[in-house]
Order: sequence, then structure tokens, then C-alpha cells
Amino acid sequence: MQNNCIANYRSEIQTSVMFEQCLYFNAMALARSVERAWTDAFSRFDLTPAQAFCLRAVLAKSVSRPSELASTLGVARATATRALDQLARKGLIERETAVEDNRESLVRPTVEARRIARAIEGASGGMTTKMKEILGDRAFDELVTRLKKARLALERVL
Repeated sequence: MQNNCIANYRSEIQTSVMFEQCLYFNAMALARSVERAWTDAFSRFDLTPAQAFCLRAVLAKSVSRPSELASTLGVARATATRALDQLARKGLIERETAVEDNRESLVRPTVEARRIARAIEGASGGMTTKMKEILGDRAFDELVTRLKKARLALERVL
């Protein structure tokens, strides 16, 4: 019986150590924590974090193209299009066909989107402040910088 307990204990330690240095495990665990936090921050607007960040990108310019938004957000165009579809159903963006290319659409924020823009920025800023309080300003800034560099480096190769 004691040998069985020791074997199980060793197995638990090996499993724990295995995940400590695992990029996938730690990146996904971090992503789940961040997703929960930002979901709470944007819930009062009935927006997911993906929708809120997409809307923030739309609000940053008077007119946007879905391809530009996808690039800004670092997602596939189809992913940006889905977020835009959801925002359109919520009455937060309007689409029109681009004059120079009728295959391309232009996206504009609605009056309602402009009305809630400051509150959305406040919710995002509040969550950033909370994260910085937890992690420390410098650690937060370094983490974001390193994550962005890693993402860009991997995107070039993979």
C-alpha cells in the first residue's frame, strides 16, 4: 500500500513539473483567467470581450474595413466578420458597401455605440488598472510586451 502511495505522489509531482514549463498550458490558463475578468468587465453592456474590443477598434476610426479590423485585432478576417455580425445585430455598427469595391464593406459605429463608448473605455481601463494592481505596473507592461513579441514571432513562422 505504501509503495502505491509513493508512486502516486511521484506521479503527481511529475505531472505538476511537466506543466510548469509548458507554454500551451500556461498560456491557455492565463487566457481563461483574462477572459473571465474581461467578460465581467463588459457584461453590463451585454458584450463579450471579443465584441467589446472589436467595437473599440470600430469606434477608434470613423470608418473601418473588416480586413483592417482583423489586422488590428490580430484575428482572421472570418473571426472579425463574426464579431461585426454580432455587433450589427446589437445595433452597434452599420455596414455599407464600399464605392470603389462592391465586394468590400465599410463599417461605422452607430449613435448607440458612440453613446456607450466612454463607458466601455472606462470598463476596459478599470480592468487594466485592476490587473496592474495585482501584477504590478512594470510586470504588467513587461508581460504584455513579451506576449505581443512572442505572438508576432510565432505568427511569422507557424
